[in-house]
Amino acid sequence: MTPANAPNDSLFTRALHSQRVWATALPAFDPATAPAEPVALFRDWFVEAAGAGVVEPHTMHLATVDEAGRPDVRTLMMHDADDRGWHFASHATSAKGRQLAARPDAALGFYWPAQGRQVRIRGRVATGTAEEAYADLHARSTGALAAALVGRQSEPLPDLATLSEASDAAWERAGREPAADVKTWTAYVLEPREVEFFQGDERRRHVRLRYRREDGPGWTRELLWP
Repeated sequence: MTPANAPNDSLFTRALHSQRVWATALPAFDPATAPAEPVALFRDWFVEAAGAGVVEPHTMHLATVDEAGRPDVRTLMMHDADDRGWHFASHATSAKGRQLAARPDAALGFYWPAQGRQVRIRGRVATGTAEEAYADLHARSTGALAAALVGRQSEPLPDLATLSEASDAAWERAGREPAADVKTWTAYVLEPREVEFFQGDERRRHVRLRYRREDGPGWTRELLWP
């Protein structure tokens, strides 16, 4: 460490070590009362997270694998959770789109700190129809359409002025053509094979409930050591 880095390092260390985990009282979770399938429990927990004031509870981490087998992760928005699985959307030409096309196995992660809860989901990602992608894009804001019209997600950007120019043009088109289509916009659904619910506990006796789907239609439930 050089002297120039010392003040920054000290500030970082103090900030890191001063953080508290779960500053509020955490809810109880009795896994014996959990439903037979995971989506129902996820929806209950999501509603409770939103009610507890969790900021953007619909944001999630999506983990994929690239062409060299290296893991990749990013944060994006969940668009739905139903009997098919967990829904999101992106450009098929983006890094995540290309990775999913080559290796569709993926994982999702949600974290709701106000309640000390995590949900981890693993499964295979399928693409929806062009009609589903169009409906998804136009159920959202003008800004979302403008961002999709800009396109070129994950490509190298020469400078911010180029982005500003492309964004201005996309916003103008989105306002002028609210029904504009974006052919690369793709609806995805992660069809789960494994879903884990984690309920934190102040005394570190965390409750972990895992649902696993084998070859049959139902789910197997089991508890995991924390």
